[in-house]
Amino acid sequence: MPPLFDVCIDIDGPLWYNYIIKSDRTGDKAMKNIAIVEDEKGAAETLRDYIAKYAEENGQQFNVVRFKNAADFLEDYKAIYAVVFMDIQMPKMNGMDGAMELRKIDKTASVIFITNLVQYAQKGYEVDAVGFLVKPVSYFDFALKFRKALDVYVMNEERSITVKYRGGMCRISTDKLMYVEIIAHRLYYHLIDEDIEITGVLSGVEKELASYGFLRCNKCYLVNPKFIVGVKGSDVRVGNRDLQISRPRRAAFLSELAAWYAGQGGRHD
Repeated sequence: MPPLFDVCIDIDGPLWYNYIIKSDRTGDKAMKNIAIVEDEKGAAETLRDYIAKYAEENGQQFNVVRFKNAADFLEDYKAIYAVVFMDIQMPKMNGMDGAMELRKIDKTASVIFITNLVQYAQKGYEVDAVGFLVKPVSYFDFALKFRKALDVYVMNEERSITVKYRGGMCRISTDKLMYVEIIAHRLYYHLIDEDIEITGVLSGVEKELASYGFLRCNKCYLVNPKFIVGVKGSDVRVGNRDLQISRPRRAAFLSELAAWYAGQGGRHD
């Protein structure tokens, strides 16, 4: 039986179509949102048909949304997408620049570039792209990359948090978050590639990150033990930065860190 297409709407503007693709073998599997950012109608429809075929073969369901360029895709962006198929050569904003902007607000979605050229491969690593599909795209290549992208997303989603940022929301992978710092009621999320600044209180963040193994070394810092290089005296080295361990927290911090190293901490069920 072919996959089912529930066509929500077909409208003008940045959102060209929105399809809900179902398989008769879906069962209770959660629906995932997929974005196709592609200015060529034929290329976008090929991807949509491939997604439908994949859904039927694997008993999954997807909500597929197509945008005609990266600028429209990023306007009022919401971090809801599992996989983003991003064409590179498009009007207004090319796909590489679009992916770089996307990573500022969503570090969890899997990105697959669509291109006529393979020369962009090196830049793809800068935005954690899962891979490239070269036009004309074959289903075999598509299915391999799509499966990998879904697996990467699930792994990232399980260890990600969402924070309010610049009037919207930003999704952050805790695997890339080195530590959180508070200065005068401003929270700074220090990631491996950038810093994100928002208003908030550290106590609330501490509760949210406790299940991911984050440890408080003083009243100003929550650190990710994965990035701890070593402890010397009253300092803990996180990445290439030295953070102070307060005297009241030292014993508890070292005990919690030892438990984490022993395999008792840092779990997220």
